[in-house]
Amino acid sequence: MTLDRFSIIDSTLREGEQFARARFTTAQKVAIAEALDAFGVEYIEATSPVASPQSEHDLRTLTALPLHARILTHTRCTIEDARRAVDCHVGGVNLLFGASQLLREHSHGRTVDQIIAEAITVIRFLQACDVEVRFSCEDAFRTERADLLQIFRAVDACGVQRVGIADTVGIATPREVEALVRDVRANVRCDIEFHGHNDGGCAIANAFAALETGATHLDTTVLGIGERNGITSLSGLIARLYLSAPQLVTHYRLQQLPALDRMVAEFLGIDIPFNSCITGETAFTHKAGLHTNAVLKQPTTYEALDPAIFGRERSVLIGHRLTGRHAVAQRARELGIELGGDALQSITHEIKTRADNVPLSALEVDSLLLAQNADLRRQLSDIRANA
Repeated sequence: MTLDRFSIIDSTLREGEQFARARFTTAQKVAIAEALDAFGVEYIEATSPVASPQSEHDLRTLTALPLHARILTHTRCTIEDARRAVDCHVGGVNLLFGASQLLREHSHGRTVDQIIAEAITVIRFLQACDVEVRFSCEDAFRTERADLLQIFRAVDACGVQRVGIADTVGIATPREVEALVRDVRANVRCDIEFHGHNDGGCAIANAFAALETGATHLDTTVLGIGERNGITSLSGLIARLYLSAPQLVTHYRLQQLPALDRMVAEFLGIDIPFNSCITGETAFTHKAGLHTNAVLKQPTTYEALDPAIFGRERSVLIGHRLTGRHAVAQRARELGIELGGDALQSITHEIKTRADNVPLSALEVDSLLLAQNADLRRQLSDIRANA
């Protein structure tokens, strides 16, 4: 694993705007950019200023903010787009060109040689403006390998900071990503960026595979939002990296991640998906009796991530048919109740029986435990009175 250095390019304000439900206001974009910056991402990518008048206004607003993260914009590979981007005072321009035969035939109509010629012209213009330059080939995994490498070698020789490998339609597997990144790494000296869509469910795995094989920059969005099924989620990437080697991500402010996801979900009018790594509602919730018994003794038995590191808390559910006596006993102790073996078995059985019809709320479980405790106290009082 070669993870000597890497940077996160968060594209919530560019790729994320392509999510079907996204329509961020200027104020919301500022809030997201400031939160991403506070979290610690190295780059923030925003929509091209040529997309609309509001997009240009918003980009100028973002570049005027006192952020540590570098503001990038993503543009077509034309002098006109590049000039507009530079005029907005961005720190870098992410150029793109469709490279596959499909896109060359049905999108822009250029040959490989024409792509290279136009790319070099725009790259030299941007270099003269002293901004960072990335050149990306869209649809890289449906592009003939020889064509892709020819383009990358040409722009690398021109002096770009990095080339971008885009799994634009989300078809790649981790093994395919490894093979392509390895080939690109052998053909260029510059950095390598990976942008992976999630149509095939492999976005996080593919990003990690790219990093292991030599990529230096990874594209993410908050909640993984983006065109169609979106791209690599920021929280998912952080979880994967932390599980591999915590020191890879400890320089980020990990406890701010849940609030960041909640904010973007609120702006979008959606819930955080239940299966979102780290930030999902049930990410640290335990239910099955076998699991809760072990977790109560040693959380790492069924938790690979410590919720406290990310500002979350562990939850052990009790009011359901799968509950176990250890979880019930733990909740009783939290209420100041010590249950003997028979009493514990009895109340656990009652909870299971009732929950077969409908799960019990935490209040209902506590009421049963308190009632059980009152019965035990009365029984003890009767025994003492008759002694």
